[in-house]
Amino acid sequence: SYVISVIGKDTVGIIAKVSAECARCGVNILDISQTVLQDYFTMIMITDIDGITVPFPDFADAMTRIGNANNLKILTMHEDIFNTMHKI
Repeated sequence: SYVISVIGKDTVGIIAKVSAECARCGVNILDISQTVLQDYFTMIMITDIDGITVPFPDFADAMTRIGNANNLKILTMHEDIFNTMHKI
Protein backbone atom coordinates (compact mmCIF):
# COMPACT_ATOMS: atom_id res chain seq x y z
CA SER A 1 0.00 0.00 0.00
CA TYR A 2 0.99 3.59 -0.60
CA VAL A 3 0.03 6.65 1.44
CA ILE A 4 -0.90 10.03 0.00
CA SER A 5 -1.03 12.84 2.56
CA VAL A 6 -2.44 16.27 1.79
CA ILE A 7 -2.21 19.37 3.97
CA GLY A 8 -3.13 22.97 3.23
CA LYS A 9 -5.74 25.71 3.27
CA ASP A 10 -9.21 24.34 2.63
CA THR A 11 -10.61 25.02 -0.83
CA VAL A 12 -13.31 23.45 -2.96
CA GLY A 13 -12.25 20.42 -5.00
CA ILE A 14 -9.15 19.12 -3.22
CA ILE A 15 -10.45 15.56 -2.88
CA ALA A 16 -11.76 15.64 -6.46
CA LYS A 17 -8.41 16.74 -7.91
CA VAL A 18 -6.37 14.16 -6.00
CA SER A 19 -8.80 11.29 -6.60
CA ALA A 20 -9.13 12.18 -10.31
CA GLU A 21 -5.35 11.87 -10.73
CA CYS A 22 -5.43 8.53 -8.90
CA ALA A 23 -8.14 7.29 -11.28
CA ARG A 24 -6.30 8.60 -14.35
CA CYS A 25 -3.17 6.68 -13.32
CA GLY A 26 -4.91 3.46 -12.27
CA VAL A 27 -4.27 3.96 -8.55
CA ASN A 28 -7.06 2.51 -6.40
CA ILE A 29 -8.09 4.37 -3.23
CA LEU A 30 -8.57 1.80 -0.44
CA ASP A 31 -9.29 4.14 2.46
CA ILE A 32 -9.54 7.87 2.97
CA SER A 33 -9.69 10.10 6.03
CA GLN A 34 -10.05 13.85 5.81
CA THR A 35 -10.85 16.67 8.15
CA VAL A 36 -10.91 20.43 8.22
CA LEU A 37 -9.48 22.16 11.30
CA GLN A 38 -10.52 25.81 11.17
CA ASP A 39 -9.32 26.70 7.65
CA TYR A 40 -6.82 23.84 7.29
CA PHE A 41 -7.55 20.73 5.25
CA THR A 42 -5.82 17.44 6.05
CA MET A 43 -6.26 14.13 4.27
CA ILE A 44 -4.62 10.72 4.30
CA MET A 45 -5.38 8.19 1.59
CA ILE A 46 -4.31 4.56 1.58
CA THR A 47 -3.92 3.39 -2.01
CA ASP A 48 -3.14 0.27 -4.00
CA ILE A 49 -0.86 0.74 -7.01
CA ASP A 50 -1.11 -2.78 -8.45
CA GLY A 51 -2.97 -1.35 -11.46
CA ILE A 52 -0.87 1.79 -11.89
CA THR A 53 -0.50 2.76 -15.55
CA VAL A 54 2.48 5.13 -15.23
CA PRO A 55 5.85 4.75 -13.47
CA PHE A 56 5.41 5.43 -9.74
CA PRO A 57 7.85 8.40 -9.73
CA ASP A 58 5.74 10.06 -12.46
CA PHE A 59 2.60 9.57 -10.36
CA ALA A 60 4.31 11.01 -7.26
CA ASP A 61 5.52 13.98 -9.34
CA ALA A 62 1.96 14.55 -10.64
CA MET A 63 0.71 14.64 -7.04
CA THR A 64 3.40 17.16 -6.14
CA ARG A 65 2.39 19.31 -9.13
CA ILE A 66 -1.27 19.21 -8.04
CA GLY A 67 -0.13 20.31 -4.59
CA ASN A 68 2.02 23.13 -5.93
CA ALA A 69 -0.78 24.38 -8.20
CA ASN A 70 -3.23 24.44 -5.29
CA ASN A 71 -1.01 25.65 -2.44
CA LEU A 72 -1.02 22.21 -0.81
CA LYS A 73 1.69 19.92 0.49
CA ILE A 74 1.10 16.48 -1.04
CA LEU A 75 3.41 13.59 -0.17
CA THR A 76 3.18 10.17 -1.80
CA MET A 77 5.14 7.28 -0.28
CA HIS A 78 5.16 3.58 0.51
CA GLU A 79 3.24 2.73 3.68
CA ASP A 80 6.41 1.39 5.36
CA ILE A 81 8.17 4.74 4.88
CA PHE A 82 5.13 6.62 6.18
CA ASN A 83 4.96 4.37 9.26
CA THR A 84 8.68 4.79 9.93
CA MET A 85 8.41 8.57 9.67
CA HIS A 86 5.53 8.64 12.16
CA LYS A 87 6.70 6.25 14.86
CA ILE A 88 6.47 7.66 18.33
